[in-house]
Amino acid sequence: MTRFIAPLFLVVFALVPLGLKDPYLLNALIITGILTICAMSLNLLLGFTGQLSLGHVAFFGIGAYVSALTALGFDASLPFGLRVTHEGGSPLLGFVLAIALTGLCGYLIGRLSFRVRGAYFVIVTISFAEVVRLVALNWVELTQGPLALTAIPNMVLPVPGLGDVALRSKMQNYYLVLAVAAVSYLIIARLVASRFGRAMRGLKENESLALSLGINATRTLTVAATISAAMAGAAGSLYAHYIRIIDPDVFLFSYTVTMVIMVVSGGKGTLAGPLVGGILFGLLPVALRPVMAPEAQWIVYGAILIAILFLMPRGIVPALESLALRRRPMVAGAKNAAESAVKPAEAGANP
Repeated sequence: MTRFIAPLFLVVFALVPLGLKDPYLLNALIITGILTICAMSLNLLLGFTGQLSLGHVAFFGIGAYVSALTALGFDASLPFGLRVTHEGGSPLLGFVLAIALTGLCGYLIGRLSFRVRGAYFVIVTISFAEVVRLVALNWVELTQGPLALTAIPNMVLPVPGLGDVALRSKMQNYYLVLAVAAVSYLIIARLVASRFGRAMRGLKENESLALSLGINATRTLTVAATISAAMAGAAGSLYAHYIRIIDPDVFLFSYTVTMVIMVVSGGKGTLAGPLVGGILFGLLPVALRPVMAPEAQWIVYGAILIAILFLMPRGIVPALESLALRRRPMVAGAKNAAESAVKPAEAGANP
């Protein structure tokens, strides 16, 4: 059943802008899509390896700053009297560099932090996110600090026959985010279905048994962290070129909390879970805003989250799967009973 959720989502959301005339709602869908990409990347760690990273927003923010600075250019001094100057370049190059550098950061953090487990790993990830936020806040020469980086160029894509096209409209950015989300989903799906994916799930279910079978835990978790960080960096790049202004608030802990809520409510360890949770909790504030005050909105938001966790503790998608499995024997039993009732009647009608 759940294998049809992602294609259904893709078709539905590809058609949404064709009938949606409200730019506010289209903007909300774009931001929701970006956060859903982050949730999918976090699910690769939290859902498939069982490692809770509460510093995932650091990769999102690093991707945003790397992509923005690559497009805008910078002139900054480094230790030992070094100075680096960059005149500015293509936003597409910034997107690629954001993926590469955040992936590298994920690899380095993974190599260091996956030597520990549990609360120690959580502390390492939170500390990393806070250090990066402080760097962005205080390295004013490079990041402009609290003054923010402004006038970030729109994403530019090469189009055959048209040359480089700047994606200025909301609809263009919407389809770009949708395309990146679809590619991220496919990468995660192929990865999870591979031998490497089985190793990740093995470490999550029983690490001691997985180690006894020859699985290298540190290497497996580090590769997962690298891919997860790179996807979060891609989302950060999209965010920077769409919003066109970023400041250290991009590293706020509330973004990490939102990602975790999307993953857990949708169903961690499932491919469709972050999609369902992302759409629900990404658009829920938008749906509540016209009908109630801001204070009441957050009360309802929290109440819905608590209700989901109590009624569907494994998440929405696993609950739907369980419901479908329970209904299948009932339908099959009813069908068999109907066939059994028909056969004696047919036998009596034909002596």
